[in-house]
Amino acid sequence: MDQILLLKIENGITLEARAECAETFAVGDSCYFVRDFYHDIGEVVRLLDAPTMTANTRELPEVQRRATYEDLAEATRSSSRNRAALKQAQTWVDKLALPMKLVNAHYSVDGKLVTVQFCADGRVDFRELVKELSRALSTRIELRQIGVRDETSMYGGIAVCGQPLCCCRFLHEFSSINVKMAKEQDLALTPSSISGVCGRLKCCLKYEYDGYREMERDMPRKGDYCETPSGNGKVVDRNLLTRRVTVAMESGNLVTFTRDDVKILPRRTGNENRPKNGNDGTAKRDRKGDPHRKGDDGGRHDHPRRNKERSAGNPNGGNAPDKE
Repeated sequence: MDQILLLKIENGITLEARAECAETFAVGDSCYFVRDFYHDIGEVVRLLDAPTMTANTRELPEVQRRATYEDLAEATRSSSRNRAALKQAQTWVDKLALPMKLVNAHYSVDGKLVTVQFCADGRVDFRELVKELSRALSTRIELRQIGVRDETSMYGGIAVCGQPLCCCRFLHEFSSINVKMAKEQDLALTPSSISGVCGRLKCCLKYEYDGYREMERDMPRKGDYCETPSGNGKVVDRNLLTRRVTVAMESGNLVTFTRDDVKILPRRTGNENRPKNGNDGTAKRDRKGDPHRKGDDGGRHDHPRRNKERSAGNPNGGNAPDKE
């Protein structure tokens, strides 16, 4: 039975491969594999039960053997060629004025393929660049556009939590993340709080989302009225990890309780939310100009003096003269 492996190449690209040989591979082993027309070396980062990219395992690259010392030495010698290829590519990018940022270049072990990875805001027409690089390096060129998350995972770094970046340690796939996940985890929606080193939303917002939803299931929400050992109040803050709730008491004090000390009261509806003094915070309705008000014609009041002057100038009593 074929063994399905997830391999990571030197330039950070990950791919699935099948191993038909009798050897059994483990995480951390270096493998010599063949893909299409070239050979390369990759490190096993995960053992898979089944391929996820395709249903036919015959379409996957084939692992031929563990990498030997000669294979690893050849890969080390290719590092200097990688830097030269990247410098050559950057020269042509500047000449062609292409809106792209080159990340790295990688020679396959047999030198038959050079893979150049780059970042760009949108689609880039790099056909002319491929022609010039293929002519300059005398080999086949493959340009691959990646995102800023992939670029950050290649460089690595330390996150705000003090741990190495998750994309470097164990994350191999980048799922869709939205601001709603940060809201439901009670995080401040400021860019510095929810953005990672790459400038995008933190990956931990996604894989910790289900855990926070589980913890939030029996926690009161902000704005809920509750009963505490010190009296009734309103929830103004909470901490899902420590399971503590901050309550604004009727006296005006802020007191923090554990979740077990807080009993959620039914939400107030109707007149229960209106203060007893009748001041509900809304302005009194101005009835001036109300056509339904007795003695009101829509805000225009007939002044007695004006009516008298109008009557004196008009024998019909202030009304318009009859037309004959």
